[in-house]
Amino acid sequence: KNCIITKCQITWRSKVKMGHTSLEKIIALQKKTPHIRNLCILAHVDHGKTTLADCLVASNGIISSRLAGKLRYLDSREDEQIRGITMKSSAISLHYTTGGNEYLINLIDSPGHVDFSSEVSTAVRLCDGAIVVVDAVEGVCPQTQVVLRQAWLENIRPVLVINKIDRLIVELKLTSQEAYTHLQKILEQVNAVTGSLFTSKVLEERAEKDAEAQSSCTENGSGDQVYDWSAGLEETDDSDLYFSPDRGNVVFASAIDGWGFSIHQFAEMYSQKMGIRSSVLLKTLWGDFYLNAKAKKIMKGAQSKGKKPLFVQLVLDNIWSMYDAVVTRRDKEKVEKMVTSLGLKVMSRDLRHSDPKVLLSAICSQWLPVSQAVLSMVCEKLPSPAEISAERVEKLMSVGARRFDSLPEQTQELKKAFLDCSADETAPVIVFVSKMFAVDSKALPQNKQRPLTQEEIAQRREQARQRHAERQAANQSAESPGSADTGGASTTVAPASGAVTDALCAQTEALSVKTAVEEDNKEHFVAFARVYSGVLRKGQKVFVLGPKYDPSLALRALPEGCSAADVLPSVPHMACCTVDSLYLLMGRELEELDEVPTGNVLGIGGMEEFILKSATISTSPSCPPFTPLNFEATPIVRVAVEPKHPSEMPKLVRGMRLLNQADPCAEVLIQETGEHVLVTAGEVHLQRCLDDLRERFAKIEISASKPIIPFRETVIRPPKVDMVNEDMGKQQKVAVIHQVKEEQTKYPEGVQVDSTGLVTLTTPNKMATVGVRAIPLPEEVTRLLEDNVELIRTMEQFSLFAWEDKTLDINQKILENIQEFKVKLESNLQGRKWRGAVERIWAFGPRRCGPNILLNSVEGYRRPSVWQCLEREKETEKAEIRDFDNSIASGFQLATLSGPMCEEPLMGVCFSVETWDMKLSAPLAQQDSIDEDSQTAEPNIDNQNESSDTHETNASSASSNRSRSGAEAAGSSVDCYGPFSGQLIAAMKEACRYAFQAKPQRLMAAMYTCEIMATAEVLGRVYAVLSKREGRVLQEEMKEGTDMFIIKAVLPVAESFGFADEIRKRTSGLASPQLVFSHWEVISSDPFWVPTTEEEYLHFGEKADSSNQALKYMNAVRRRKGLYVEEKIVEHAEKQRTLSKNK
Repeated sequence: KNCIITKCQITWRSKVKMGHTSLEKIIALQKKTPHIRNLCILAHVDHGKTTLADCLVASNGIISSRLAGKLRYLDSREDEQIRGITMKSSAISLHYTTGGNEYLINLIDSPGHVDFSSEVSTAVRLCDGAIVVVDAVEGVCPQTQVVLRQAWLENIRPVLVINKIDRLIVELKLTSQEAYTHLQKILEQVNAVTGSLFTSKVLEERAEKDAEAQSSCTENGSGDQVYDWSAGLEETDDSDLYFSPDRGNVVFASAIDGWGFSIHQFAEMYSQKMGIRSSVLLKTLWGDFYLNAKAKKIMKGAQSKGKKPLFVQLVLDNIWSMYDAVVTRRDKEKVEKMVTSLGLKVMSRDLRHSDPKVLLSAICSQWLPVSQAVLSMVCEKLPSPAEISAERVEKLMSVGARRFDSLPEQTQELKKAFLDCSADETAPVIVFVSKMFAVDSKALPQNKQRPLTQEEIAQRREQARQRHAERQAANQSAESPGSADTGGASTTVAPASGAVTDALCAQTEALSVKTAVEEDNKEHFVAFARVYSGVLRKGQKVFVLGPKYDPSLALRALPEGCSAADVLPSVPHMACCTVDSLYLLMGRELEELDEVPTGNVLGIGGMEEFILKSATISTSPSCPPFTPLNFEATPIVRVAVEPKHPSEMPKLVRGMRLLNQADPCAEVLIQETGEHVLVTAGEVHLQRCLDDLRERFAKIEISASKPIIPFRETVIRPPKVDMVNEDMGKQQKVAVIHQVKEEQTKYPEGVQVDSTGLVTLTTPNKMATVGVRAIPLPEEVTRLLEDNVELIRTMEQFSLFAWEDKTLDINQKILENIQEFKVKLESNLQGRKWRGAVERIWAFGPRRCGPNILLNSVEGYRRPSVWQCLEREKETEKAEIRDFDNSIASGFQLATLSGPMCEEPLMGVCFSVETWDMKLSAPLAQQDSIDEDSQTAEPNIDNQNESSDTHETNASSASSNRSRSGAEAAGSSVDCYGPFSGQLIAAMKEACRYAFQAKPQRLMAAMYTCEIMATAEVLGRVYAVLSKREGRVLQEEMKEGTDMFIIKAVLPVAESFGFADEIRKRTSGLASPQLVFSHWEVISSDPFWVPTTEEEYLHFGEKADSSNQALKYMNAVRRRKGLYVEEKIVEHAEKQRTLSKNK
């Protein structure tokens, strides 16, 4: 019972040969495309990716199998080793032989921490398959779902490794039967995620087909009276998508103990022992089957009959008994029996070792080697580069919303090159660079120290003799003039001259050594890439295509059949360069190559001048740029960086430029204030970027500010309850109206605010009056505007082209998306006050694509719609456009870019322009002052008339109901107050700000979604830390079969710094949070609220600043920006103060 397995295991293992592989062997394997496997390891953080990678690397003899899991070979950075997490994806090429075939495995290890999910995106793009690792105890975690989704979006095939099964035995102390049930649930969880991705894809395709069918029916004037309600899920085959051990795409493993197995291995073992065909065992080893010992048959219905399933009886019981004998009981006799029956060789020192895990690893790594199980599954189940699907090719070639069939004909022909995956001379070279990574110049193969040959030693000896002879000749020539002029003086001059010569030589040598050291310390960039077609050779001339490259423009500009070696006219986002060097990526090492055929992952040197982060390389100008990478993490954490010594600013600038190139997710900005700002995905990512700046790229001491927390400003509807949650009665509402009337005195002259919030403001020259009202947008509309930024940008671009009388071709798919966006806006903007609002949208802001709207509510004023790209047939009907229409929009853009609360951008606000009056001429008193000013400023009148004429030329034609003389009068008022358009922009901006302040103002905080896994005993401490940091728990659920709880909460980004460290300290490392940016949330408290009633005074105190979180955030931002903050300052610090109240 303890061990049924006999020496049949050895015969199965003998089929596989592994060992240290030479570079020549790998180069030969690179040419066999069908036998190449490009794969990455994906998982949640701490689920055992790097340990599994160590086991696979050890199978090639690169590291010792005893060090697997301890060395973390692919974690080459020092901070990766200290923190124990992977931060950079790194690749290695492995050789594996099975079934008489040799395979080249290009393995990429990727990070699991959410801050580094951009590295996962760069790895997934270059692969054809993925190993998804899941912890047997924790099951499917948030990042597991993310990586499964990324693999799905990139159309790569995953296989599953359920790791850390030893934890079920040692930590949870489950029986083999309980462990089987637990493993079934984990498989169900993974398949549920895959099923949801499949369902969403099928429903999207069905919706597209329905839309096409509906449009064709509309064109034909006929339509079916019967609607097909089926979703299309029944007809679609999804059997190949799911993970199941009997299909051979699941491995059960404990990478730290070095063992792993698939059903296929045990089926082959037991088919010889039990005399049952392996194909039968493959179908029955996993599932509700049991072994009838009397009938010697495999029967169905183990659960209903209370029998042990076959998987438990034949597989898990053996492993459990092994752990029981070695780890729990430490029974030496039993262990020796097992080792003998399995035909294994265990060293006596391992048997005597005090740590039972050493003995267990020595036995299991021979009995069920994890590398063998995983690599066999990879070779059998994952596709080669030659098996790339047509769907994936079209997705890679279709940039943005552009469909594949809308690409030029020459570009569409390249699809065949992708599918053929040919290494012929005639095949075009197509390479995708997913990221650039920095390498120390010493690590480059050409700069490595190597033993000198006899010829090189002799050459260096000769060079040393020549230098010595030159130095002696220089000394003698310095001595001879002194001896000729004065015989006695030569004794003093000669040594001095010789010393000077030696000093000069020493200085020259020191300078050359310093230059050599600087050259050694220089960072070189290597492009992390994959060849999709052709053969990339060293010294080859290629085109480097940026993400915005358009092949249709290039094909029109370039001669037919041109190559990168020709002299060509410049094309936007395209550069010609020579491939400097090619590298084989071997983890921490690089090996130089002369050529790399199709289907291989490689490193390319000398591309730093041409590629920023990612690019496409090709020998054909008709090749399109690949679609952008899908980044799950949004850069949200900002810090201002400056050098400690101001003289080192150029080094900092260069260092930040290098960091921007080396990190796929980091962003580097220079603000209007001149600050250098670094934007990162999270706290851990920020720390790594700052360390890289100090130690690798800038190599100077830097000081970083506290994180710059982003906020947004918004307005809400008047609240119905006060700060003590009591209903606001009529008296309080009257008090609020009275307060608004009192605040009228605070507004400057020319600004009027009525009780409904309508702000009327007049320009300084009294020639234009604007009336603006601020209205809060519904949450759904704000979210819709945020999600469709790219569509709004396209609409704005079309409007700009129409203004300049140019045409912009927009893809039909984009037009359909814009139409759908418009319909959704109309459905969400319901009610009397929003009637016809969508058609009256003037602009979006800030930056013309933000989540705020400017509405045209001026009676009788018609202007071009922002939806004019959908109304192409009406292009000829030129609408009358007001001269200063753009000034109103510009004022709105400025107002939404920085709000009045703390100069942060606005969000979810609609500004409705209700009145806009322009007078034909300035008032008399005003005109007199203009005349006086014009007489005093006579020398400048010519220049100012020129500027007014220029403005009139740039402005569009005036509306029909106002004469041209009004605009001319407006233009003439430039003398006193500046150009009228500028006055109107300033007036509109101020009107928007006052309209904003006339409504209840609120701050919006950026929020993280926080998922915490914690045990039951530390649950209370987790809640305490969350409540202390203004967090809010949304959901709590227990994982079945474990004592682990999953807590889902939201946490303000402003409170997140140090959160992970604090929660680990408070829970002794038993809870680990994952923070992902989620949304913007309105802070409920009013930052300008002051207590008015006696109850409020008792509850909040006189200042009411202790519990007002919004006020704290607002003042912190204002203080950082140097704005006025209402704070009491101690006037006489040395004077004694009486703090107690007088009684």
